[in-house]
Amino acid sequence: MDLQNRIALVTGGTKGIGAAAAIRLAEGGSDVALAARHDDDSTRRTLAAIEATGRRGVFIPADMAIPEQVNGCVEETRDKLGEVDILVHSAGGPIAGKLLEIEPEDWYRGFEVHVHSAFHLCRAVVPAMKAKREGAIILISSVAGIRGVPAVIGYQTVKGALPQMTRALARELAEDNIRANCVAPGIIRTDFHKNMPEEVKQHNIGNRIPLHREGTPEQVAQMILELITNDYITGETVTVDGGLTMRIA
Repeated sequence: MDLQNRIALVTGGTKGIGAAAAIRLAEGGSDVALAARHDDDSTRRTLAAIEATGRRGVFIPADMAIPEQVNGCVEETRDKLGEVDILVHSAGGPIAGKLLEIEPEDWYRGFEVHVHSAFHLCRAVVPAMKAKREGAIILISSVAGIRGVPAVIGYQTVKGALPQMTRALARELAEDNIRANCVAPGIIRTDFHKNMPEEVKQHNIGNRIPLHREGTPEQVAQMILELITNDYITGETVTVDGGLTMRIA
């Protein structure tokens, strides 16, 4: 897919991986809508970076846990920029607790934010993609959705649902030339990991990640852009994790 003059909707697009992807899309020639809960300094920095490329950028306040706001952000993107050609669903957040610790309401909200939102987003953008017979959908999972860790059962479960949803979308929508792919980042230098204790960080770098360094949002964004622009990739989940999930020793 050529990015020139496309319309992209990036959820969680005001910071971290979402912001990096939004800026790369604008650099490629797309107008970008950023959907997130808060309009803050990171929002303004991301919009400024988009506008510096000469493309249009808009911020749409939306809570991905609320279906009406999910549908509303697609409608507002359509009204302000045009029909969505590219969807990058990067919104999310931590879900704390082991099986016997997690509160049921946190479990349910995790599904609303990560999985139900993806369902509503795809239902909202796919009809226009079908009409154009072209579209690209990227869901952001996590290595925690691919391998087991001894905690955060809710986060692992919802992130594990997204690769299978990606395969289901890719198979169903292939006849309409709509591609769906998934990216599973590892330990990336974002706000999500900023509260990680220093000893845990050093253990990860020294003992768990074969490349012995954290990743950056820009490195994940590079993979997102590849999956959008390469017209012969669909249904795949690609890890960007410095080798974290491939190792057995």
